[in-house]
Amino acid sequence: MKMQESGENYLETILVLKREKGAVRSIDIAQRMNFTKPSISRAMSLLRENGYITMDESMFIELTDAGMEIAQRIYERHTLLTQFLERLGVSPETAAHDACKIEHDLSDESFEKIKEHARSGQIPDGG
Repeated sequence: MKMQESGENYLETILVLKREKGAVRSIDIAQRMNFTKPSISRAMSLLRENGYITMDESMFIELTDAGMEIAQRIYERHTLLTQFLERLGVSPETAAHDACKIEHDLSDESFEKIKEHARSGQIPDGG
């Protein structure tokens, strides 16, 4: 089952917030993503029902193994694509914005080739 882009974004945000703050609640996600608390509450309910997150009695959110796998995959794509675009001369803000759009639709094959190229230190010349 392919997860929708919005679900991937939520999982990635949970991962980033967990790394930054150590603990994550719905309100943290709402503030980071600039969404309403009811929207986040609904999304967290769906993610929980589908086995991507758990919530404890204090409403702290944890990624399950399945959720962590998706979050790490999207985060790696976002980070690498942002860095790659910046190396091409794109401004950091635009690079991060564009990477967020690209990360969900890029094939595994294309991402692996971009990753290989980025790690080689070479920047494509477009021609």
